[in-house]
Amino acid sequence: MAELILREEVYDIVGAAMEVYYKMGRGFLEPVYQEALEIELLRRRIPFKPHDKLFLYYKGQQLKRKYVPDFTCFGQIIVELKVCEALGGPEVAQLLNYLKASGHHLGLLVNFGSAPRLEWRRYVLGDPPNHTN
Repeated sequence: MAELILREEVYDIVGAAMEVYYKMGRGFLEPVYQEALEIELLRRRIPFKPHDKLFLYYKGQQLKRKYVPDFTCFGQIIVELKVCEALGGPEVAQLLNYLKASGHHLGLLVNFGSAPRLEWRRYVLGDPPNHTN
């Protein structure tokens, strides 16, 4: 069985998101969860950058359009927050595009709009480098 890459880091991020979900509940807009998760990530000393810009290129030329994921955690995990009934194709496509643009291999979709619990999914794109956990 294949070893999960960045298993402990994902566990830490999802734990922080679960705390926000259980304290805040459902019904808020995404920016509210974004701000609350920033506080929780800081409290747990999880390294992150909010709204880190991802530049896109076509034939070596930088495009004006940029992608802006909600978080980049541990310098290598893209975390995208959603508030919807259930995660689906458009949300997955958005995260996969962020992974392509960033060159990172691991992404998390976190949905604060689902019931009765936090919905989250882990995605791996391409061949990740070797990790010890």
